[in-house]
Formats: sequence, C-alpha cells, structure tokens
Amino acid sequence: MPPPPVLPKPKFQCPVKISDRNIMDEDQTMTNITRGRTTVISKCHRNIDKSATKASSDLRPPPERLAEAPASTERSDGGGSQTSSQDSGWHVWSGWWSEEVKGHAGFEEQAEHLQAPSENSRRESAVQDHEDQTQENVLNEETQNMEKDEDKQEQIKEIKLYKIANELLQTERAYVTRLHLLDQVFCSKLTEEAGKGTFSVEVVKSIFSNVGSIYAFHSQFLLPDLETRMSQWDSTPRIGDILAQLAPFLRMYAEYVKNFDSAMDLLKQWTERSTQFNSIIQDIQSQEVCGNLTLQHHMLEPVQRVPRYEMLLKDYLKKLPEDDPDRSQAEKSLNIISMAATHSNTAIRKMENLKKLMEIYEMLGGEEDIVNPSNELIKEGQILKLAARNTSSMERYLFLFNNMLLYCVPKFSLVGQRFTVRTRVQVQGMKVLETSNEDYPHTFQVSGKERTLELQASSEQDKEDWIKAFQKTIEIFQQKNETFKSASKEVADEVSKEELGKRAPRWIRDNEVTMCMKCKEPFNPLTRRRHHCRACGYVVCYKCSDYKASLRYDANKLNKVCKDCYCILTGRGDADEPVSGKKRGILEIEAAQVSGNSFLCGFLQYSTDRTKPCQRVWCVIPQHDALVLYLYGAPQDVKAQCTIPLLGYQVEDIQKSVDHPPTSFRLCQSKSVHFFTADTEEVKLRWLKVIRKAVIGEIPECTTPVDGDLANGCQEGMPDGI
Repeated sequence: MPPPPVLPKPKFQCPVKISDRNIMDEDQTMTNITRGRTTVISKCHRNIDKSATKASSDLRPPPERLAEAPASTERSDGGGSQTSSQDSGWHVWSGWWSEEVKGHAGFEEQAEHLQAPSENSRRESAVQDHEDQTQENVLNEETQNMEKDEDKQEQIKEIKLYKIANELLQTERAYVTRLHLLDQVFCSKLTEEAGKGTFSVEVVKSIFSNVGSIYAFHSQFLLPDLETRMSQWDSTPRIGDILAQLAPFLRMYAEYVKNFDSAMDLLKQWTERSTQFNSIIQDIQSQEVCGNLTLQHHMLEPVQRVPRYEMLLKDYLKKLPEDDPDRSQAEKSLNIISMAATHSNTAIRKMENLKKLMEIYEMLGGEEDIVNPSNELIKEGQILKLAARNTSSMERYLFLFNNMLLYCVPKFSLVGQRFTVRTRVQVQGMKVLETSNEDYPHTFQVSGKERTLELQASSEQDKEDWIKAFQKTIEIFQQKNETFKSASKEVADEVSKEELGKRAPRWIRDNEVTMCMKCKEPFNPLTRRRHHCRACGYVVCYKCSDYKASLRYDANKLNKVCKDCYCILTGRGDADEPVSGKKRGILEIEAAQVSGNSFLCGFLQYSTDRTKPCQRVWCVIPQHDALVLYLYGAPQDVKAQCTIPLLGYQVEDIQKSVDHPPTSFRLCQSKSVHFFTADTEEVKLRWLKVIRKAVIGEIPECTTPVDGDLANGCQEGMPDGI
C-alpha cells in the first residue's frame, strides 16, 4: 500500500532553538536516523509537478509562527519538551517510520516541535487527485481514438472487399458479352452457312467446342447471382458462398482448353481453304462489337477467364478477416478454381510455345520438325564458335530445345530467312564441359553424337547461363526418357486367348513405339495419335481402337479394344490371321520378337547421307535370319523401317572423320552406303565383329552383353537348325 502524500523537505524545518548541546547522544542518533529517512522521502518527491510545489509553498506557515512554537514549549531545565497539542495529525506521519523509532523517547520530544500540516496534506492530495484524473482523461481519449482508428480500418477493409466483388461483377458482364459474340454471332453465322453445304457442320462444332454450354452457364447462372448479391451487399456482404456453389461447373472449361490447339489449327485451315468461311469471319470482325480484334483473340478469352477468377479470389481472401463466416466458403471455391486454372495456364503456355516455334520456323526458312507440340525452346542467343584447325572465331546462333540443339549460321537478311541450320545435335548423349583458353576467355564445349562444338560466350555470366541451361536440359531429358538398354528383356507379357479380358494387361509405353502395332502406320501428334487397347495393352491408332467390348476384369464394363481383341472377345472372326486378310510382308516382324532371339541388338545412329542428320534406330540381327540387319524406329515396333542384306557389303571402320564421330562405321556396296554411329567404342567393335562375319556368309557368334550394354538382346544359345 503506497504511503500518504507528504510535503517537500523545506516544509519540515526543525525549531531554531534546538541545538546539539541540549540533546543527548542517544537522541542525536535517533535524529540522524530521522533526517536520513526524511531525505530519502524528499528525493522521491522532487519530480512532482512544479505547479503543485508552488501551490504547497503558498500554504507554508510564516517564519514567526515557526519561531513562536518552540519558544512556548521550551522548559527551563532543558530536560526535553512536552507532547505537542497538535498530536491529532500524528497518524499522518507515523506511517513513514518504524514502530521502533516512533516509540523512542527522544523521537517523541522532537516530534512535538514538528507541525503536522494536515490541511496541506489534504490540499496535496487534491492536487495529486487532479493529476490522476487528468491522466485518466488522456488515456480515455487515446482509447477512443484507437477505437475510432480500428473502426476506420474495418471500414477500409469493407470498402476493399466491395471493390473486389464489384470488379468481379463488371468483368463478368464484359466476359458474358464476349461469349455472346462467340456463340450467338460467330458460331451461329457459320453454322447457318454450313447448313447450305458450303462446308461441314462438324468443322464448326470442332472449332467452337462447348462454348455454348459455357455461355449458358455464365449468362443464366453466375452473372445473375452476382448481380443479385451486389444489389444486397449491405445486408449480405459476401461472394464466397456463390462461387463455392457454382465453381464445380468451371470444370467444363477442361474440354474447351483441351480442344483449343486443334481449334486454332482447324480455323486456320478452313480460313485458307474456304472463301465463304473466311468471308463470314472477316465480315463479323469488321463490326464495331468485335473491337478490331480477330476471332482468335475472342476465343482466347475463355482460356484466360479461369485464372482471372483465381486472382480475384486470392485478393478477396487477403482482405477477408480470419473469423469472417464467408472465409470457409471462399477457400473452398479457391481450391476448385485453382484446379481448373492449372489446365488453362498449361494451355496458354503451350500456345505461347507454339507461337515462338512458328517464329523460329520462319527464321530458319521452313526447317522441318520445328513446329511440333513436343518441342520446347529452352534458350537462344548469339555466340562465337572457335575453329578446330586454327584460332579464329566465327559468329553463330544457337537454338536449344528440350530434345536438340540447332547450330546455325546467320544470314544477312532483314526479312524472311535469317539463319541457316548447320548442324543438329541431339540432347540424347550430349555432354557440356567448361574449358580454359588463354587467348579466348569464357569458353565451353558441347559434345554430342553428331558433332563437338567449342563455343565462346560474351561474358562469364553468359557462359554460366549457357552451361546451366545445357545441364538442366540434359538432366530433364534423361529423367523423362528411359534408356532402352534392357528393352529386349522387357517384352510385354502377352495375354493368352483364354485370359483375354479376364486379366489386366501390361500396357506398352508410348515412347516404345513409333507406329501403330496393328496397321503399322506411323504416329503423329495431329492426325494419328496413340491409344491403348484395354485387352492386350498394345499401342494402336484411333482407327484400330474404334471397337468396344466388355472386359471381365473391369466388372464387364465396355472398354476400348483393338480389332483383333474385339474379334476374339465377341467370336466374330479368327484373330490368328491378320484382320485385313493380307499376308505379312518381310518387314512385318515385331521388333520385340526378334530382339529377344537375336545375335545382337541395340540402338545406333543411322544415316544414308553424311550431309543429313542421323536418325536413332533400333538395330537387330535375328538368329533366324543371320545375314539381314533389321532397322526399327523403337524396340516395340511391329514393323521394320527397312532391312539391309549384309551379304556382299564392305565394312569400313571410320577412325577419324570431320563429319562423323570416331565411333562410326559404314557399310558400302556399289552406290549404296549406310552410316552407323555407336554410343561407345566398345559397342562399335562388337557390331563390327558380328557384321564382318555376316557379310562373308558366316554365321556370327552370339555376343554376350557386357554390363547391361545396348547389345543385350542376344540369347546364350542358338535355335535348332543353325
């Protein structure tokens, strides 16, 4: 409990007539204790407000009264003093000293000379109470200001939430207008013209996909609900519940996004092919409602709309308080919209990549195999190439893709073709090394199966960027493309006729074949894509998989199967013979079948012209036909690309050549020349050993694989009759 307020030290002056000679030693000791404690008390109150000190000084008794007080009480014998008549105020001071000091006789004698200013204490207490009240008022005012600031912050947050919701409404109105233009104007006009027989109605449907369903959803459901909610914002300030209810319907965008690339191709194709088709589109694009934008730009809006929802909803959640009742619904809708946005973002990146590939295609003067959805540009830029025979450097330009490097020579042309492709270096087997050259700093080396290049960057940072780009590309390529060193041992376990449809098959991988395993037609990303038969697991084209049959292992549900399996499962034909009724040709021998029973098999780089880039092929010398070399596109192809009768050919080991790596060899006969390149010197020597016997009509010896190398299709024994 704090002590009662006291007056400063100047107010408590001892009587002037009290001296050391009329006070005993013991009394002197107690006086010193008292003075010491009084000094401490004074120090504690020196910081009291000056105004309070001034007011208290005005209340101090005059000096004459202080002089009269001791005189009236002085005793003639000097033996001490009587107790003061004002002892009624003693309880005010008694709390400051211990009971031991207060009860001492000497202390009692001096205490009668001390005036107990009870009136001054009350006034001091009043001043202190005034100060406390002032501080309390200031605190209350600050609290009120803070509460006002908090209310202001809440109002600002509410305004921001309203702005986000209003932006969603305004952009939704503009978006519905674009959808109306696509569905009710472009699509309707083209469908009407297609009804006259000018072009197929299916073309229009393929271009616009399900844009009609998207337009109906936004115009009849999402937009009306947003307009109703914004008109009731004062009573219901939330949008998360609406989006959580309708967000699942945004999954319909997956079909539109998936069809977007083919739609752009069809639109370009029919714009060039049909004059009437192009005329209708140009007529609509010239109208004011199109805003001087093409049909392609308007068709891109649905692809961009879902990511816009995601962005607005994330901003909405940032401004939304943690305890807001709309937060759980908003987070739920964001999760659903994010999944739909992922597909849209992928489509946008894919479209931008194709656009960039088209630009490179034009800069290279129509270089083949550039505009391919599987190609992805990693890095491009100008660089110097150091000559191999001297110290000169030449200006070159590189295009690094995810699967190849284009080494180009610039052409001095402002329009049209700007570069000429000098060499293609495949990422498969590529290596990049940092080199040191005193005359030419910032150099590094890129070596591939086709060629080795020593390059010089413009700076140290540029060199590091190129090396990192090469290393990352090689690493990703190796992860995505499994080597086929054991491909011949991984022949698919074919399902027997008795188990067909009863047991799930092992699917052949897409990258293990280059052609349909039934009709032998090569695959391509546009017109002939890969499909799997659910009964046998073969990779077939869409024509060969256009059948459905119930499979027992899938609860007798209808599944897509190939024609051969359909005939077996339904009993409508004999699948032992080819469905087409034609006899097998010499090339129609499955690679997996001959690889598992061969003298030697593996990947080699193959070319018939040293000026053209090599092709990676799967080469097999089967045991049943030891004098023929079969060349396949992949280890699981059912048809060989070509065959080379080895008898009579000359085998040449290319040790040193500018155009070919040291692991190359060639087969020559008259004007026919075949160039091959192995991955390593050891693999090359094994191929040469087998081929040199085959060209003179001798049966080669079975080559045992070493450390699981590429030539691992060989079997230890030979079949009877060889």
